[in-house]
Amino acid sequence: MKMLSKIIRQQMRSALFCPLATIPYRHALLSLFIGLTLLGTTACVTSNRTVVQAPGPELMEQGATAFRQGRFGDAGASFTAANQWFKQHQDAEKQYEALISAGQANCFTGMYRQALKNMEAALKLAGTLQDKGKTAKALSAIGNIYLALGDMPLSLQNLTDGLALAREANASRVVAVSLNNLGNLYLAQKKYDLAITNYREAELAGTQAGNNLLTAQALINWAAAAWRAGYSDQIKQLLERAEQHLNNCEDSTAKAYALINTALIYADLRTRFPKQAQELSLAAVNTYNRALAVTRSLNDQRTASYVYGNLAKLYENEEQYREALELTRQAAFSAQRSNAPEALYQWNWQNGRIFAKQGQLDAAIRSYRLAILDLKSIRNEISSGYAAVPCSSSAYRTTAKKISSELVDLLLQRASRKQPDEDIEPLLIEARDTLEILKVYELREYFKDDCLDVARNVEKKIDVISKRAVIIYPVLLPDRVELLVSFAGKLKRYTLPVGVDELSQEALIFRKTLMKRTSWEFLPHAQKLYDWLIRPLENDLQAIPVDTLVFVPDGPLRSIPMSALHDGKQFLINRYPVAITPSLILTDPQPVKHDGTRLLALGITEPVQGFPGLPYVADELKAIREIYGGETLLNDQFSGSSLAESLKKEPYSIVHIASHGHFGNDVDNTFLLAFDEKLTMKRVGQYVGLYRFREEPLDLITLSACETAVGDDRAALGLAGVAVRAGARSALATLWHVNDPVSYELVVEFYRQLSSPECSRAVALQRAQIKLMKQEQYEHPGYWAPFLLINNWL
Repeated sequence: MKMLSKIIRQQMRSALFCPLATIPYRHALLSLFIGLTLLGTTACVTSNRTVVQAPGPELMEQGATAFRQGRFGDAGASFTAANQWFKQHQDAEKQYEALISAGQANCFTGMYRQALKNMEAALKLAGTLQDKGKTAKALSAIGNIYLALGDMPLSLQNLTDGLALAREANASRVVAVSLNNLGNLYLAQKKYDLAITNYREAELAGTQAGNNLLTAQALINWAAAAWRAGYSDQIKQLLERAEQHLNNCEDSTAKAYALINTALIYADLRTRFPKQAQELSLAAVNTYNRALAVTRSLNDQRTASYVYGNLAKLYENEEQYREALELTRQAAFSAQRSNAPEALYQWNWQNGRIFAKQGQLDAAIRSYRLAILDLKSIRNEISSGYAAVPCSSSAYRTTAKKISSELVDLLLQRASRKQPDEDIEPLLIEARDTLEILKVYELREYFKDDCLDVARNVEKKIDVISKRAVIIYPVLLPDRVELLVSFAGKLKRYTLPVGVDELSQEALIFRKTLMKRTSWEFLPHAQKLYDWLIRPLENDLQAIPVDTLVFVPDGPLRSIPMSALHDGKQFLINRYPVAITPSLILTDPQPVKHDGTRLLALGITEPVQGFPGLPYVADELKAIREIYGGETLLNDQFSGSSLAESLKKEPYSIVHIASHGHFGNDVDNTFLLAFDEKLTMKRVGQYVGLYRFREEPLDLITLSACETAVGDDRAALGLAGVAVRAGARSALATLWHVNDPVSYELVVEFYRQLSSPECSRAVALQRAQIKLMKQEQYEHPGYWAPFLLINNWL
């Protein structure tokens, strides 16, 4: 690689400083119909550009030029204006082409919903024109967009329908495109053999159509699928054949992306063929140089940025950090010049990683901060409405989570290297605030709702308002576990004598044994977890008055009840009220309102939809109603429609649901059981979530018979986020289903305690749990520990 450094430095001295766009579908080239490659960027680039009105054909030419140069926002604006011009002049054929082109440009800038509107309008025009080829083209493009949005069934439906029509119309080019994109769908689903079959057919169709670019794309994707499937022997030959076809293509953004993807595969092959690493590295570098030459000929700064950035990654992996930093800086500079935050965050992140590997923590932290600012600028564009979907996609949230987590790690590392007279409090505060951002991303990802926190505007610091609450953040890092703890707003960090794997295993065993209510084999695990998570804090806890321990759990710690940790003499709940919250910034710090409480109680006693009956529910609802009054919907009175109607007509402060509920690792597998149907959390959020926008949100939602799967921390995350998703200040819910009479006793006692003006939510639950455990038949924590107080504990 040292010889490669010289090659690159010579190349860079003669290169333009050009920016570029992200390649999230690494190794998967999605074919477009104007000869370009849709790579499904996670970008959110606004396209509210002013286009001087010109005739439609001239606008189409302007758009095509901008597209070739990687100026996709400008291209989209020109194509959109052309669409309006052709519509006014009643030229349906040209309007169709303008809509297809605008949709493709919008895809490159990440505006998938707008792109979908463009393509659906084009599909409608194709139907009016009664043109099977045009219909097939629009269907394939729509299938691409659904693939980018992660909707695999709709993607498959549109791509297969488009392929069938294209074959009927003998449109070999559209056949090639549809087959290639079907291959991409199967590649995303890890159905590698099916993907390879479609890519092979796409190559034949591209050759039949005489289209070198489509043929090359199919071959490159075929190589990518072969790599993932482990068919290494054919990859180099496929790439060489692809490059031969690319040699016969005119320069375009699509050609540049094809070369970038080829280089990425060459780079990956080095790990599988270490003896050929030097040869493969040279092939990758030479291919990147070819891609850079293409971007120079087009003055395509955005795509050039990806050339520089991915080449820098090659050097980073070879631990040639000086060259990697030089290339990454060029990538960042190019991204800045082309106003491409969706690229810039990647290069700032990459800079941060390289600095961290060199032990330059301060420089690394600065770069990570810039990356997060870039991500925030992307999110601001989401909020503006220009690109609401792609940046709320799973890929965006996953990336944001990873960057935030790595920054927390760096901040805590830096805090551990405290210099004499150095104040590390700002580092700990930043780590805490970054953790909070991370927690929000996790909830958005689980609930698939990027507007989850839109109505949560907590202006005051809850850990300052509740000065006697101790907030505990377990931080699970790749090489260690730390605690970040807030004592009356003052932060302190602790490094635990345990790794993530050991902690995770202990938490899993604790949860499993805790559910065995005929055995106390959970106790050693409860004590070990106490020794790790609580004992390091004991001196600090004893030094101040504490009224509540509030955990912001992470990973496997979400699925265990902290109240059942044991110090060798007693449970944690005997000493302190305990609550959890998925995020402090999503907690509305308001005490329970005792005046004018309005209760809506719903439940099912009968066996329905394959679930057993809950005979004590009728008594539970009656006892709660004796405390608060309110409305009751029992059995067939409790339906999805009756819940919606009741919530619309009355401003309830408490909603109590005594029915089976299940929280799965995906929000689509999460539901509450109504008499006639399973209510998804999305629907519950829609019904109850209206309270988020009222002056007085819902004070409390109780789910007294729900459960999460053992060892499934994502399901537990969903449970922890239920109050936020439902628009409630707080929630009472169960980690696992408990006996019907136990639930009745504990829940009724909780409400009885909560009705007392001096009693907080956390204290009400503590008193109810202690009262239950004092009964000999219910002293085992398997009965009382699964009840969690979530979010606001005041």
